[in-house]
Amino acid sequence: MNEKSKLLTIGQFAALHGINKKTLMWYDEIGLFKPAAINPVNGYRCYNYHQSSLLETILLLRELDVSVSEIQAFMKNRSAESLKLLLEERIAGLDAQITHLRAVRKTLCNYHQNMETLLTIDLSQINIIEKDEHCLVTVEITKDISYDRQVEMITAETKKYQHRRLHDASYGTMISIESLYLGNFDDYSRLFIEIPFPILKESSDTFQENLSCKETDSSCRKKSGLHIQPGGTYLRAFYQGDWEQLSRKYQEIFDYAEKHRLTLSGFSYEILINENVTDRMEDFIVQIEIPVSRRL
Repeated sequence: MNEKSKLLTIGQFAALHGINKKTLMWYDEIGLFKPAAINPVNGYRCYNYHQSSLLETILLLRELDVSVSEIQAFMKNRSAESLKLLLEERIAGLDAQITHLRAVRKTLCNYHQNMETLLTIDLSQINIIEKDEHCLVTVEITKDISYDRQVEMITAETKKYQHRRLHDASYGTMISIESLYLGNFDDYSRLFIEIPFPILKESSDTFQENLSCKETDSSCRKKSGLHIQPGGTYLRAFYQGDWEQLSRKYQEIFDYAEKHRLTLSGFSYEILINENVTDRMEDFIVQIEIPVSRRL
C-alpha cells in the first residue's frame, strides 16, 4: 500500500471523527490543524490516520471548553508537560463541577423528600429518627439583631465557602435546650446554613482540621465558623400555625420525652420545609429536630 492510498478525503476524515467537515476547514484556516496534503489537481484537503490522535486531543480540549487561543498556544509548544498542565487545570474544573452537581442533586432529593413529607405528614405525630453528622455554617444571633442583618451576616459567612446560591443549602435556626426548658422560646442563638460538600477557601489540611473539631471545642468553632451537628438519635416533630404558639409544640415534645424516658440535649434545629410552596406565614411548617438519648 503506497502513501497516497493512505490519505482520506476531508469528508472521510470528518466522518471518522464524527464532526462536520466545515470544522476541519475552519481549523485549517486558523492554522490550528492542517491537512496532511492538498490534492494538486482539485485543491481538496486530504488527511491520514496518523493525524487522528492529534485531532482527538483538540476535540477533547474543545469539549472541556478550552478556548481556541489556548489550544493554539498549546500547539505551538506541544509537549507532554504542556498537555499535562492543561489537563490538570481542566480536571480541577471538572471536579468542582461534579461537586456542585452532587450538591444540587442532594438538594433536589431533599426538596423531593420534603414534598413527599408534606403530602403525608401528620402534624400531631412525634417520631424518633437516626441522622448522620452534618457540618453547618453558623452565625450567632440575638433578639436585637434584625432579620435583614441576620441574612447579611450568614451571607458573609458563607462567602468563605464554595457556595453558589441558597438553593444549594438548607437553612434554619438553633435554640438551646436550656433556653427551651427555661421557657425562653424565642431565645434563638444561631442562624445556620448546611451546604452540601463545603469547601473552605483554605488549604485542604486546614479544612480537614476544621471538620475534625468537635462541638465542645468552642475555639475551633469560632475559628472555622462551623458547627458540627452530631449524628445519632433525634426526636422529630412538626408545627404549623401561629408562630406565637410554637411553645405549645415544645411542651408536647417535653411531655413526649418524659413519657418515653428521653433526655433532650444540645440544640433544637428548626427548618421551614414548605416556604417554597406557600407565601402565608400561617401555612408555614416548621420541622423540629432535637438530639435525644434514652434514660435507663
